[in-house]
Amino acid sequence: MISWQLLQIADSAFPVGGFAHSGGLEALAHHRALPEGDAVEKHLADVAWQCGLGSLPFVAAAHDDPARLAELDAHLDTVLVNHVANRASRAQGRSWLATATKAFPGEALEDLDRRARSERVAHHLAPVFGVVARTVGAPLEDARRVFLFLAVRGALSAAVRLGLVGPLEAQRIQGASSALLDRVLEASRPLGVDDAQQTAPLLDLHQATHDRLYSRLFQT
Repeated sequence: MISWQLLQIADSAFPVGGFAHSGGLEALAHHRALPEGDAVEKHLADVAWQCGLGSLPFVAAAHDDPARLAELDAHLDTVLVNHVANRASRAQGRSWLATATKAFPGEALEDLDRRARSERVAHHLAPVFGVVARTVGAPLEDARRVFLFLAVRGALSAAVRLGLVGPLEAQRIQGASSALLDRVLEASRPLGVDDAQQTAPLLDLHQATHDRLYSRLFQT
């Protein structure tokens, strides 16, 4: 049974600033580079696979061994060569740890926050999320599922605010994505951090141009 704390983390009211990031969708829309036909659904699939094969291995590794946070964080920092994606991951990771430390006061998270700051950890989102989920008692599979859900929900939220789909259409798309998300979870389950991979290179390239857009609604 999923824990109350994990449901709290998954709630959009949990203030971690994810709403400020489009994950490259704004740049794709600006450059008219979205795929033809069912553009949002195809973008959602790219986001899901990128999250599953690129980020979930770090969530799982950090959940399995929180003491490896600094090592995993440094590893992910070298993998995220796109400066915009790297910046977004660090900003959201810092927000996750700071918010979780306030929401679930206790020695474990407070000590983690202190050690992360003293060791100059970048606080990338995926490993931080894995450690936070472990600390609040969430089983690994629940943590992986919620992390993927948040990535998909964030992409759809950005699509709504960019005017690409309406709120009801976004809910239809998310409801129809269950089979896709199950495939992503299954494919990513055996992967370690050395297997992490970039599966959406065009999305990555366009996201890297975000800082040069003439006008911007999102930070990334």
